[in-house]
Amino acid sequence: MRLVVVGGGMVGARLVEDLVAGDGDGRFTITVLGDEPGPSYNRVLLSEVVAGRASEESIRSAPLTHPRVRHVTAAATRIDRQDRVVVDSTGERHRYDFLVLATGAAARVPEVPGLDPLPGGVHVLRSLADAREVVAGCADATRAVVVGGGVLGLEVATGLRGRGLGVSVVHPGGSVMDRQLDAGAGGVVDLAMDDLGIGRHLGVGLAQVRSEAGSITGVGLSDERVVPTDLVVITAGTQPRTGLAERAGLPVRRGIVVGDDLASPDDRRIFAVGDCAEPPEGGSGLVAQGWAQAERLVHRLLDRTGAGATAAPAAPDDVVKVKSATLDVVTMGLSGPGARRPDDRALTLSDPGAGRHLEVVVRDGRLVAATCVGAGELATRLVLAYTQREPVPADPAHLLLPVRQPVAAPADPGAQVVCRCTGVSRARIEQAVADGAQDVAAVSATTRAATGCGGCRDEVCALVRDLTAVPAEA
Repeated sequence: MRLVVVGGGMVGARLVEDLVAGDGDGRFTITVLGDEPGPSYNRVLLSEVVAGRASEESIRSAPLTHPRVRHVTAAATRIDRQDRVVVDSTGERHRYDFLVLATGAAARVPEVPGLDPLPGGVHVLRSLADAREVVAGCADATRAVVVGGGVLGLEVATGLRGRGLGVSVVHPGGSVMDRQLDAGAGGVVDLAMDDLGIGRHLGVGLAQVRSEAGSITGVGLSDERVVPTDLVVITAGTQPRTGLAERAGLPVRRGIVVGDDLASPDDRRIFAVGDCAEPPEGGSGLVAQGWAQAERLVHRLLDRTGAGATAAPAAPDDVVKVKSATLDVVTMGLSGPGARRPDDRALTLSDPGAGRHLEVVVRDGRLVAATCVGAGELATRLVLAYTQREPVPADPAHLLLPVRQPVAAPADPGAQVVCRCTGVSRARIEQAVADGAQDVAAVSATTRAATGCGGCRDEVCALVRDLTAVPAEA
């Protein structure tokens, strides 16, 4: 069976790795078309590269070399559905029995004067090349404006501030991270940003970008103010890359429309996963959702060819953590108007002076939502309770006062999930070390722990250090 995967990013690479691992009978030959050279890398950690806390090499994946997998560095330009062929930018034709679109998403750039095309000094952050350009731009800049106050915007803003730049964030919402945080939590984050010396222009949009002699001089806001700057980084959301599917006549709304089985309703041989897809539940924009889709699709493809695989129930994929050395923000679970039920039990503890805001929501004896600002240790325990669907006290106060009634620990300590993005348990890491993995890099290569959002890396380092009794490489 010939499988063509368009897109060699985090989701496409994961799908290929899992399919090769599960296809013991060698039923599939796989062609991967990707327009970026080199092995895949962890796009989630690009802000860590900008901040100087990760190198380019440290976020790259080990290249997958397998006799039944061919990697082609070329963009797919056309799908011939009748002949079942994908044509790439070199003119080569790739025949398929099944086709997976993992084309990802592009950065959304506001349609304002001065941004078409992007001038020097203005950057997006969707690739390693983008991160490289942002870091290079810091060398000659003293002031930066980050357009967009979502998760990525905060990560970039704190990273640039750590490099010594004066930083301002422009965001149309009334508070930062307003997709995940209510006004109370957002206000506490605002105060934390004040302490970091990061300015904010909230409730306004970008109106124009000003430049002189090819250099950025400032940005104009929708309220007619002008913010001087030498560097602009746009983190204003993403747009699914759907052009290839549209040209092939596949149904597209915001993303490529697929059903619960991830297949296009108009062509059951074509699937879409990751940021480019629009499944019935909608797209979260989080890599955990794309990885879960890849896992589901691998099982479906193996089932179609008689392998009889069964996918495990998926863990929640909506935990959001700001990757920053100076901001501590974690959210999980339901959010937005209409998300809560009248019988939900909720408790909020807000202490802006201490930089702390906590909220937990309990339903039917399970934690269904939580917001943690400035409470890292508690956030870790709540994420575990949420992702493992552990029973919790009916009174949410007990979640915030663990001395009185702590959340129950797993009956089997080895079953504790250390890496939520990849579902790697403590027992799996212990087994990897027992099998010879003696540092974090080897454990990650064997188990995939710490290859997602990076939030568990310190925990993985500590566990490896304890298990090997020698310092683990950070």
